[in-house]
Amino acid sequence: MRPPPTVVWQGYAETDFVKVGPTQQGLLTVVFVKRGDVVATGAPLFAQDDTDDKAARDQAAQMLAQAAKQLANLQEGGKPTEIDQAEANLADARSTLVRTGADLGRGEALLAKGFATNQNVDLLRADNKSAHAKVEALQAALDRTREPLGRDREVEGQRALMAASEAALDKAEWRLGQRRVAAPAGGRVADVLARPGETMAAGAPVVSLLPAGNIFVRFFVPEAALSTIHLGDTMALACDACPADLSSTISFISPQAEYTPPLIYSASSKAKLVFLVEARPRQDQAAGLNPGQPIEVRPAATRKP
Repeated sequence: MRPPPTVVWQGYAETDFVKVGPTQQGLLTVVFVKRGDVVATGAPLFAQDDTDDKAARDQAAQMLAQAAKQLANLQEGGKPTEIDQAEANLADARSTLVRTGADLGRGEALLAKGFATNQNVDLLRADNKSAHAKVEALQAALDRTREPLGRDREVEGQRALMAASEAALDKAEWRLGQRRVAAPAGGRVADVLARPGETMAAGAPVVSLLPAGNIFVRFFVPEAALSTIHLGDTMALACDACPADLSSTISFISPQAEYTPPLIYSASSKAKLVFLVEARPRQDQAAGLNPGQPIEVRPAATRKP
C-alpha cells in the first residue's frame, strides 16, 4: 500500500515594511543610510534643516530666563541698603523710647515728692507715648521693606507665566529634536525614498525599513485541507539555502476564499477554492528570508528529514 502523499503548499515570503518619515515639514539635509544597510534601533536615519527650530528654542530659553528673573524680583524684599536704613531708624527710635521712659520715671518720682509740676510730667508722658508710636511705625516699615515686592496675585501670575515659558521651551526642544530622525526598530534598509535637497511633507516616507520581526510567509491552502490547520500550529518551511530547521507559527487564516473561480458554487467546484494563510518564523530565522522568495510549507509533523 502506497504511503499518503506528502502535504506541501506553495507560498512566498512577505513583509510589513516600516516607512519612516519626518513629523514636520522641512528641507531634507542629510540621509545617513543607504539601501541594504543594517541598522539598530535608535540609529540615525536622516536629518532636516533645523535653523528655524534652533532660533525658536533660543528665544524660548531667553523668555524663560526673563520670567524667572521677574519672579525672583517679585519675591525679594527691599534693597539691602533700604533694609539697613530701616533697621537703623528703628534702633534710634527704640533708644528714644528708652530715654523717654527713664525721664518719665524720674518725673513721676519727683512729682510724688513735690519737686515737679503736673505739667512737666504730662509732657514727659506725651513724649513717651510718641516714642512708643514711632517704634511701632518704624517696625511696620521695616517689616514692609523685608516683605516681597510683589503682591500675592502678582507672584502667582508670574509663576503661571514662568510655567508657560517652560512649556514653550519644552515644545521648542521637542521640535528641534524631531529634525533628526532615528530608526524606530532595527532591521535592514529596504529603500531610501528621498534625497537631500527635497522638501518633505510631514509623514512623507524617507527611509523604508525591513525589521526581521516583520517578515512572514504567505501561502494558500485548499478548501479541503483548511480544517487541518489552526492558529498557532507550527509549519515547516523549505526553500533554497534555507536552514533545515526553518519553521513558523500560523498567525492568520483568512475567513474567506482569496480566489473565487468564475463558476457557480457547487459541491464539485468547492475544491478549487483556496484560503490565504500567514505564518511567522522566529525572528532569528526570519532575517534570512527575502520578500517574494518562494517557500514550501508543510505541517511540521510531515516535515522532510
